[in-house]
Amino acid sequence: MNILIKNAALISMDGKDEPVKNVNVAIEKDKIKYIGDVPKDFYAEKVIDARENLIMPGLVNGHTHVAMSLFRNYADDLPLMDWLKTRIWPVEEKLTEDDVYWGSMLGVVELIRSGVTCFSDMYFFMEETAKAVEESGIRAVLARGLVGSDDDDGGSRFKETRELYRNWHNGAGGRIKVMAGPHAPYTCSPGYLKKVIELAKELNVGIHIHLSESADEVEESLKNYGKSPVRHVYDLGLFDVPTVAAHCVHVSDEDIDILAENMVSVVNNPTSNLKLASGFAPVEKMIRRGVNVALGTDGPASNNNLNMFEEMNLAAIVNKSINRDATSIPAITAVKMATVNGARALGLEKEIGSIEIGKKADLIIIDIHKPHFYPRHNIISSLAYSAQASDVKTVIVDGEIVMEDYEIKTVDTERIMFEAERAAKSLIGR
Repeated sequence: MNILIKNAALISMDGKDEPVKNVNVAIEKDKIKYIGDVPKDFYAEKVIDARENLIMPGLVNGHTHVAMSLFRNYADDLPLMDWLKTRIWPVEEKLTEDDVYWGSMLGVVELIRSGVTCFSDMYFFMEETAKAVEESGIRAVLARGLVGSDDDDGGSRFKETRELYRNWHNGAGGRIKVMAGPHAPYTCSPGYLKKVIELAKELNVGIHIHLSESADEVEESLKNYGKSPVRHVYDLGLFDVPTVAAHCVHVSDEDIDILAENMVSVVNNPTSNLKLASGFAPVEKMIRRGVNVALGTDGPASNNNLNMFEEMNLAAIVNKSINRDATSIPAITAVKMATVNGARALGLEKEIGSIEIGKKADLIIIDIHKPHFYPRHNIISSLAYSAQASDVKTVIVDGEIVMEDYEIKTVDTERIMFEAERAAKSLIGR
């Protein structure tokens, strides 16, 4: 479909930090064709008058587990390892394909409604999440979570990763990519991690891993291996593969240098890290040393939502408090973390993350004709400090309208909420 969006304010994230007012954006099929002047002979099947609206790139959620929406508000107010071992892992053992499908659909609907056009996910029964991605119209990078010991040859988990790759990599019209997903150094032995590295090289895909999330994790790694988790996986050769490292809360200066030198992308998850009392990542220090830092929500069980506007807000304000510096992580940096940096982390920076001619038409339209956007001194600041997920009015992914005037067009939201509630109650009761 060819779409013409008229009369909007535009934040392109193409290196120009200042918004452009009263601009037109033309979409031809799945790509951005024109920005600004649009030829009179451009035929648009759909025209959107975006007066009093803001166009910006769709948000990129760099780390989450969307099917964990089934556990939302189920296991709160616990430290990370207690939360995992006593509440989450026992219930996850009972998950079925049907559970993951409906949990994924619920999470995807929430993502779309809050302006996320692409997310990176690690979980189980990932083909069910892929189905939710295909049906909803969103974009995703998916990894089957992998856990194992030295004497584990990968078995069914490696088979599922290969099948996920074979069935879904570049699937859904190119909207789905696949990664290898070793859960963490504390759930994957050194020998098993080496096998995962070889699997990633075999499939020519990147790796998505939890890394240095808690102080306990670092202490355990020092005890078992005499080195930090970052140094440990580096020595194993993990960073020979393009890597997305979620969290990196407890990292030393040496760790940060290793991440920077190996072009590892870090995904900061402010809400989850605060809620689980894991700490807060040294985001400014990592960025200053050249680490690409993106943003994620983590799963809805540890957040408890998928709201990237909240993550932008926390990234911008908590760093200021921790660093005792009001200039730390300015608004523009927080917005970059949620857009261009996220695209770069997932290896998609040539396709998404900014609004530029020739790139994929992944963009959102925000209604800024609301009291909390006035007076309009600085639109960039308003995105980090004032905007709400509920301000997202229209969402376009791959040139297709997936939400228009707050209504999701691709799936039945009411049925999804009903089925997800049913699945969650059934799961907890098993």
